[in-house]
Amino acid sequence: MSRTNFQELLDAGVHFGHLARKWNPKMAPYIFDQKNGIHIIDLHKTVVKIDEAAEEMKALAKSGRKILFVATKKQAKDVVAAKATEVNMPYVTERWAGGMLTNFPTIRKAVKKMSTIDKMHEDGTFDKLAKRERLQVTRQREKLEKNLGSIRDMSRLPAALFVVDVQKEANAVREANRLNIPVFAMVDTCCDPTSIDYVIPANDDATKSVECVLGALCAAIQEGLEERKLEKDKEAAEQEATSVEEKPAAKALRPRRSSKAAKEEAPEAEAPKAEEPAAPAAE
Repeated sequence: MSRTNFQELLDAGVHFGHLARKWNPKMAPYIFDQKNGIHIIDLHKTVVKIDEAAEEMKALAKSGRKILFVATKKQAKDVVAAKATEVNMPYVTERWAGGMLTNFPTIRKAVKKMSTIDKMHEDGTFDKLAKRERLQVTRQREKLEKNLGSIRDMSRLPAALFVVDVQKEANAVREANRLNIPVFAMVDTCCDPTSIDYVIPANDDATKSVECVLGALCAAIQEGLEERKLEKDKEAAEQEATSVEEKPAAKALRPRRSSKAAKEEAPEAEAPKAEEPAAPAAE
């Protein structure tokens, strides 16, 4: 059963492709027609691709793994930040730092630097710094928060990437390909889909279009998270029930000792020594 509504995609303008003169021939299978010099995307194929991506994302979320959302273009960044936050997933909407995936340990060091500065505020070390040093530290913290704050909880490489506009985020896609991290992406008619594992042919220039596609994908992720929570609750309940059943069983299996055995095991009380007869008095 399809989880994506065809009419919703149509109303959001997901079917509007790029200028026909700027098209990429590799996107030909997903193009329905051309009108007024603009390619029209076949929404029937878009629906199928969204559903495929949604099922895969749901499975990743259910297994407890993270999907990194990447969108630095003006039309998409706010929508992506809001939707990713709703499902508790990391995202990058300011600037893709080179080596964010391929040099992940260095990125983690920068994230830890933020935590160190926060601790300085908590223990009062920050207040002891000179005014100039405080200003430098504050600016460094703001810069780190802007670029890496949204991935501070990402302690290891993501299980997958979701990208809006593969041309603009070419570096992110390249790093993911190098590390064999699957890439989900909204791909417009001017882009090359060959480096994308899960192609979603769609208009990536309109905020409504991005919001519509993301809505369907994040709903699937939310389902996966809820199913994971239910499974964990069920396992915890089963473990608790098992432990409750084992206690009386263990008590019943414990052998009872007879009163005779108890007496035998008890240390024998020492018998009182008989008093020696007094020596007869000398005559």
